[in-house]
Amino acid sequence: MAMMAATTLTLTPPRWSWRPTRRSFCRQMHPGLRGLGMYRNGGSNELNVSAWDDKPFEMLPSGNKAYLDEQDVVTFLDPPKDLIPFDPSSYNPAAYLWKKIEDIPQERRHRLLRLLKPRLVSIAWQIAGTRFDDPKLVKKSASTLLSSSTNDGIMLECYNCTSSGGPMSISWINSFRKAIFTGKDGQAYGRIISGSVLTAFADSFAPLYFTVRELKEVMSTEQPCDLAYEFGDGLHDIKELPLGFPRPVKHPYPFNDQIVVYVRYLGPGVSVGQAWQEGTKLEQVPRKLCGEILMVKDYTSLQEDQ
Repeated sequence: MAMMAATTLTLTPPRWSWRPTRRSFCRQMHPGLRGLGMYRNGGSNELNVSAWDDKPFEMLPSGNKAYLDEQDVVTFLDPPKDLIPFDPSSYNPAAYLWKKIEDIPQERRHRLLRLLKPRLVSIAWQIAGTRFDDPKLVKKSASTLLSSSTNDGIMLECYNCTSSGGPMSISWINSFRKAIFTGKDGQAYGRIISGSVLTAFADSFAPLYFTVRELKEVMSTEQPCDLAYEFGDGLHDIKELPLGFPRPVKHPYPFNDQIVVYVRYLGPGVSVGQAWQEGTKLEQVPRKLCGEILMVKDYTSLQEDQ
């Protein structure tokens, strides 16, 4: 495996194109997984087929397709035990993960919502923290809207989101949508849109708006981040709203108790966040509202590759 190690220690090969083939050790361990450049095999040395013969998906015995780019992300976050990571000082995990997400066609990135279980989303949050060690990578943005300098009318981005461990009173937070928008004044706002039909009806009477601002640190942990979604009391003075959006009203509990979602960019169109209930009372100890949140931009306007 000396050739493998030599190849994978290069941090920025063109499109990170080297990959073991489906006849390699990963095929033996799991039919839907490939080896990753940041890992070496702890057992088999079998590499019988050229890596350039790989296809973007593999047909499983069930007849379903296992898309290899998405599986690369899963394998990197949750490598099989036989894969041994190289020295972390030899590469930046966040840079590698960013490139792997970039390799996934944008109309297929929604699959990450299903493939990344809560434990892996938590791992993704930690890996995203290493992005701040790379001055070039930290300048990248997962949102084209927030990185755009144009301000002609209202711009809007929608995301599908998953989390875990939310209170029963807001169990819908395990699967919801969010919208980010900017107006002519350049200020960015957002809105949480719950996923169920019943709560969607309530959304029109108690829409959960928040302000979006750049922030470098999670208040409760002093860890780095890119953005903060600040809910406040809900009575935001938003000058312009997207068509069909109701006017802001006072937030119901717990969103009126100083909820802040801290966001780290993970890759193009993909972010991960932590929601904290920081409290309006000075003596209140901040606590997490739910598990880490995976947020993937909605590209449904594009033709999806099924």
